[in-house]
Amino acid sequence: MFRRTQTTADDSPVSATDPKPAGKGRPTPKRRDAEGRRRQPVTAPKNRKEAYRQLRERQAAERARAREGMMRGDERYLPARDRGPVRRFARDWVDSRRLLSQYFLPFSLVILLATWIPFPPDIRGYVYVGVITIGWPIMMLGVLLTSIWVSWQVKKVAAEKFPGESLKGVGFYAAMRALQIRRLRFPPPQVLPGGKPVPPKK
Repeated sequence: MFRRTQTTADDSPVSATDPKPAGKGRPTPKRRDAEGRRRQPVTAPKNRKEAYRQLRERQAAERARAREGMMRGDERYLPARDRGPVRRFARDWVDSRRLLSQYFLPFSLVILLATWIPFPPDIRGYVYVGVITIGWPIMMLGVLLTSIWVSWQVKKVAAEKFPGESLKGVGFYAAMRALQIRRLRFPPPQVLPGGKPVPPKK
């Protein structure tokens, strides 16, 4: 009896409908490719120099990705002072207008060049009076009034559009952006003068 029981236990055939597939545990080709891609960048460095090189490559890739995100205006990559719907609205409000204050730096450069040009003595006096004595004060007054108006308008409209949002510093933020040359503003403008979106770069 003992022998018969042992034979039955050892020689029992495997059912053809066994739910366990023969290849269980083997990844599909797609999974194997994905795992291979994930493992590839994390190759263990052979020495200290190789580890430093890999670190620099990863940092360079992260900086490039962050810069690309900032150029697109992606909030995840923007500095804390530029984040939020209120700050985005302030940037778009300023960028959609041509303001006197944005010509402050070019005008200052013109004045500086005018003082360096060696005009004849009889003309130099008129240039100094016209540019420095008259033009410069008028420009400064215009910039001051424009900055006050921009700050007031942005805070007023932002309070209507974003009730409950913090408006702390948004007026000063908009006024400082209005002082910058449009091409040098950061984050880059997302709208053209007039309000149309900036066309994507080809």
